[in-house]
Amino acid sequence: MTRLYLFAGIAGTLLPFAAFGEWITHHGFSPIQMMTAIWQQPLALFAWLDVIITALVLVIFADIEARRTGMSRRWIAPIATCCIGPSLGLPLFLYLRDQHLTSKQSLTIEPSTQN
Repeated sequence: MTRLYLFAGIAGTLLPFAAFGEWITHHGFSPIQMMTAIWQQPLALFAWLDVIITALVLVIFADIEARRTGMSRRWIAPIATCCIGPSLGLPLFLYLRDQHLTSKQSLTIEPSTQN
């Protein structure tokens, strides 16, 4: 399962940036023009609002779940979410959570006693 999370995180980084790179190639890096385009196109606004709400929920969920399970480095997924987006933040969080729970489980397995 961890490979799936890693693959999803890589795809979740590369695919959105490929589309963003194409937009920058055509329009240049202009935050004002980008915001204008978003606000003028209802479908773009819908998508951005969806991403923003998803990112907020993910950051809150990741913090609560990381505290509940005792994960260290719980700041990584929220930073990835803010820098790249939920398409990286969620798979990265799931990967780190899976790794944490697997290591925690392997520590709690008691070795068999010899008689």
